[in-house]
Amino acid sequence: MTKKSNVYTRTGDKGMTSLVGGKRVPKNHVRLEAYGTVDELNSQIGVLMSYVDDEHDHDFLLGVQNTLFVVGSNLATDTSVRELSQGSVVSPEMVERIEKEIDEVDASLPPLRAFVLPSGCRAASVAHVCRTVCRRAERRILSLRDVAEVDEQVMLYVNRLSDYLFVLARKLNVQAGNQEIFWKRT
Repeated sequence: MTKKSNVYTRTGDKGMTSLVGGKRVPKNHVRLEAYGTVDELNSQIGVLMSYVDDEHDHDFLLGVQNTLFVVGSNLATDTSVRELSQGSVVSPEMVERIEKEIDEVDASLPPLRAFVLPSGCRAASVAHVCRTVCRRAERRILSLRDVAEVDEQVMLYVNRLSDYLFVLARKLNVQAGNQEIFWKRT
């Protein structure tokens, strides 16, 4: 009988964890903040998917989740100590794929006339939450870039992902028959 692996290892009990390659760092290290926020984003996208009925959108988001694992693995690798594995490489094609999806979704939407408030149907509102978590992940990655090398493709992908989540939120409101709510100066 094969021994089941333990979910708990006790190796992080003193506030340290291992990066890809085994280097130990504190759990509040800027690198962990970066890939931890990407992990949070991935979880929020999972919530979003539970509200998305369109099969294409659902499948595209599933692809995003898989790519976010690549992004997280990339960020969890200190390239000054260890070379990226092939499974940690964010390719230009990944960025191009999301740009193509943004263009297709945006082409189906009415032109923007003003700033859109993050609201609407439940799916659109969750997409907006995902967008803001994505922007926070981008800020955390920029903080990491201040102290370590960060792959430019990672930066491009995360930046485009927030744009995609914005147009997806708009699309979800249109599909639900909701009027977009525009910002009004009070």
